[in-house]
Order: sequence, then C-alpha cells, then structure tokens
Amino acid sequence: MAAGEVVKAGPAVIDESQLPEGTVVTNTGRLSIARAYEEATPPLPFTPVQLSRLDEALTLASRAAKLAFSVYLGPLGTGGDTRVEAERLHATSADVSHSVLIAVSPGQRAVEIVTGEEASRRLPDRGLKLVVMALVASFKEGDLVGGLVSGLRMLADQAGTPAQ
Repeated sequence: MAAGEVVKAGPAVIDESQLPEGTVVTNTGRLSIARAYEEATPPLPFTPVQLSRLDEALTLASRAAKLAFSVYLGPLGTGGDTRVEAERLHATSADVSHSVLIAVSPGQRAVEIVTGEEASRRLPDRGLKLVVMALVASFKEGDLVGGLVSGLRMLADQAGTPAQ
C-alpha cells in the first residue's frame, strides 16, 4: 500500500535522512511511504484456553465411554434440513459405528447429535434430547464452550462404559 502527500511546494528542501524507513520524496515533491500489507485474519470463535477446555472434554469423554466424540461448529448446509448435512459429516468419521457428532450451527440456530450404530445402543434418544436441551440453554446464555463441555460430559455419563 502506498500513500502520498505533497511535502514541498517550492524551494523548500526535505532532509531525506530524517525520514522513516520505506519513505522517499519523489521528484514531484510527494512523500511516498511503503507499508507492509497485513492480510486481515477472521476472528476465531474460541480462545486458546477455550480450545484447550474443549479438547480436554473431547478426550476425556472419548476415553471414558470408549466412543469417538467430535464437535462441528459451522453452517449445516444451505437448505433447511440441517440433519442431512450433520449425517454427511458424521459419515466421514473413522469408525462411524462408535462415533458421536455434536453439530452446532449458531447462524441457523440448529443443534444436531448424530450417533453411529454402536453409540446409538448406548445413548437413547430420550437422553440425547436432554443433552440438546442443556446445550441450547447454555448457548442462549452465550456460553458456547461451556455448553459443549457439559454436553460432552453428559453424553459420556449416559453412555457409561461398554460391556466387555
């Protein structure tokens, strides 16, 4: 990016040695300033501390229940059926049968929990509805990470440990 302004209108002389680095007086008397271009980065939805809390909750829930928990935050398709997109995302899991996806789309005001075959045996629909209600209550209070962390704990508690 360059910016310029007239610095001499006649016989006045500018001492170029006193100008900051990247600045020069052109032949026409304009001051030319070179500045580094900084690309704007979009703000992240979570701070590093919040990401750490979420990562720990995912790890602990997955270890305790022996299920693969994951969280998706973002738009769930362009149409009105958010469930279809959540199921498509869930299908990309490494072990679909033992995986649980919590998909949250704040812009669409949608929360979907998708379970694999084995996970659905251990997580009844009634329990999942309670988790969704708890998630929504936290989200309404503006606590996205807190809602996700407590939701993961609730899911792990409901799933218990698998029968050997």
